[in-house]
Amino acid sequence: METRTAIVLFSTMRQHDSAIAASGETLLDLTALRADTPGCESVIHFNNAGCGLLARPVHQAMVEHLDLEARIGGYEAADVRAAEVSDFYAATAELIGSQPGEIAFAASATDAYTRALSSIPFQPGDVILTTRNDFISNQIAFLSLRKRFGIEIVHAPDHHDGSGVDVDAMAQLMRTRRPRLVAVTHIPTNSGLVQPIAEIGRHCRDLDLVYLVDACQSVGQYPIDVDEIGCDFLTATCRKFLRGPRGTGFLYVADRILRDGFEPLFIDMYGARWTGPDTYRPVDTAARFEDWEFPYAAVIGSAAATRYTLRVGIEPISRRTPALAARLRDQLTQIPGVRVLDRGPNPAALVTFDVAGWEPVPFKQALDTHRINSALSYQHFAQYDFADKDVAWALRLSPHYYNTEDEVDAVADAVAHLAASRRTNEG
Repeated sequence: METRTAIVLFSTMRQHDSAIAASGETLLDLTALRADTPGCESVIHFNNAGCGLLARPVHQAMVEHLDLEARIGGYEAADVRAAEVSDFYAATAELIGSQPGEIAFAASATDAYTRALSSIPFQPGDVILTTRNDFISNQIAFLSLRKRFGIEIVHAPDHHDGSGVDVDAMAQLMRTRRPRLVAVTHIPTNSGLVQPIAEIGRHCRDLDLVYLVDACQSVGQYPIDVDEIGCDFLTATCRKFLRGPRGTGFLYVADRILRDGFEPLFIDMYGARWTGPDTYRPVDTAARFEDWEFPYAAVIGSAAATRYTLRVGIEPISRRTPALAARLRDQLTQIPGVRVLDRGPNPAALVTFDVAGWEPVPFKQALDTHRINSALSYQHFAQYDFADKDVAWALRLSPHYYNTEDEVDAVADAVAHLAASRRTNEG
């Protein structure tokens, strides 16, 4: 069934070859991509914003390294696979337009984020300027900093048109409050909103402000260029749209930040050299943000996942993935009792909605019976956004480039069936 669907879709796409070739666009070979993705045989995976399906080369790279560790030892296997480990930094740098020495491996995007935060010498009264759509863990970290150091958290207002943060108002706050840190989440976990991070970055550069970007939901979905964004730090996970293993992420640290001496609060023997009984010196690269112990199989798997994304092509991915989400969003808006919650002119591939008459867990469990993977968001995930929308929960569906239009239609049909069944029962 899955193979037939992929072939039908690929044949349909082939009909448009001439127009696509003329525009310089690249076709995705969905048949090959789905054959590379064993999970496509079992489920309709619309939870890529949570964790993407591993591709065979990623799985194989990890298993081969674990087998090598079992045969010759962990330290020795890391030495043998030094080139593959090093490629994590080279591949990630290629993906986001940086240098390998500006990349640090992290256990997650949140791990990377807190390491970046810990390097900023906050003082009582310092301001963190952020938005009303920053990721929950980031907001909690800010509150923790306020509790411990007495900093002030300022949230820039949203634009009245629903396009995200009001950049002009945020820039004015930058000028008047002179924040110690500007922090923005590119795409929040609770909606498809895409924030104008490059526009914000230009103001940060003009005012020489430290700028931290959470790109957890955008790396692997959209082209990311750290120079264009103008950020000092950028964090991401590898498990979502990059389709890497869990427990992996990265931190980008701009060379100018490294030269200025920023370092994590707790730095270990990998990130620094003990130069005397009472002195140490951080290493020159972003490795100062890393610890000595690594999950080497996961690092190698992440490198393989990033290389896979680069081979597929981030440009065609960035066209197809949001287009699938737009198709789904259009169909959901036509279903009675379904309220689509995403805002902004060009939403990303995170489709959020609620359904009248349903509680969150039973609704998700009902979708599970259709072999449709999804995720739930609750009001405590997005205190500002969900309060503005007057919503207590939302179901999140997040397709990726290897999903098909037939799967989108099947998911929309399942949601329509469940919404209708609740209306019938209530009637």
